[in-house]
Amino acid sequence: MESVVIDGSKGEGGGQILRTSLALACITGKGLHIENIRASRRNPGLAKQHLACVQAAREISDGRCHGAALSSKVLDFEPGTVRGGNFHFDIGSAGSASLVIQTVLPALFLADKPSRVTVTGGTHNPLAPPFDFLSETFLPAIANAGFEANCKLLKHGFFPAGGGKIMFDIQPWQKSACGGRRTIDLCEPDEQIQIHARIYTAKLPAHIAQRQEKLLLQSKLNIQDIEHIEVTDSDGPGNCVMIRLSGSSPKVGTTVFTAFGMRGKPSHRVVGEVVSLAEDFFARGAGVDRFLADQLLVYMAISKTGCYTTSELSSHLLTNIEIIKQFLPIKFSADEQKRQYKVCCEPM
Repeated sequence: MESVVIDGSKGEGGGQILRTSLALACITGKGLHIENIRASRRNPGLAKQHLACVQAAREISDGRCHGAALSSKVLDFEPGTVRGGNFHFDIGSAGSASLVIQTVLPALFLADKPSRVTVTGGTHNPLAPPFDFLSETFLPAIANAGFEANCKLLKHGFFPAGGGKIMFDIQPWQKSACGGRRTIDLCEPDEQIQIHARIYTAKLPAHIAQRQEKLLLQSKLNIQDIEHIEVTDSDGPGNCVMIRLSGSSPKVGTTVFTAFGMRGKPSHRVVGEVVSLAEDFFARGAGVDRFLADQLLVYMAISKTGCYTTSELSSHLLTNIEIIKQFLPIKFSADEQKRQYKVCCEPM
């Protein structure tokens, strides 16, 4: 079996290197040897959520691995044949369920039949895509290239309690529609944007959401409405504030920005963070935000085409490009244009 060797200390040096490598090993059938896993993190090696990603990749591909243990810094993974089916993965902590989905989703789009994947863990975590981002931003974006999936939030899970549950129904990839090739083409920003906000609170005093709503209305953003969701099914307390940018184009979903509240972090900081993200996105005039930008790369590589504009070339984006190029004969270009970058993909 052909094998790819990955140094997990390169680039952003975190868990994304592991997740992308596992996904591409499943897609290509190539073996994976990865060392220095999460070398740049405070607690390097495999944590529970990363171990869940390894176990998920192994299950969907009937693969074999060595080194799949907590704190392990070296992993050998040999995938078998990816198969569709009904899968359930339990992280066993508040680790992000979204990141486990990110690992298996690309390969399951290429499976022989539809799949249903249920993941138990955190659904709204700092430093990971919240469920709303997956549902409203990510899935509509990859649907442009024929990657069709539906998702459902079965139970909320905030960090650090976890205990949330999400479910994805995944269809085999449809490469073309009506005789034409489907592709990710998100270069132009939507000119007709409506701004909405969403506040989640769980097991917290009412004045927190009231304060955050007041601060949102005082911002320079023209927010049309603010939705407050008082979560009743969470195992523990939680708070996050989202700004949702909804356009008129069917090609673009709702761009979701999120900031998380936590003990000792005042509401003005939470709201200030999410407002700054939205304001910066508007100022750059890009087609996709920097969080979505690195997640589109694998799907562009699978379809061997695609293009978008984004506000910055993040370390996650640049690292993902280098990992993908080690598995697939794909060429990426990233050209600076005024205050944004145009990222395109084509075969070698």
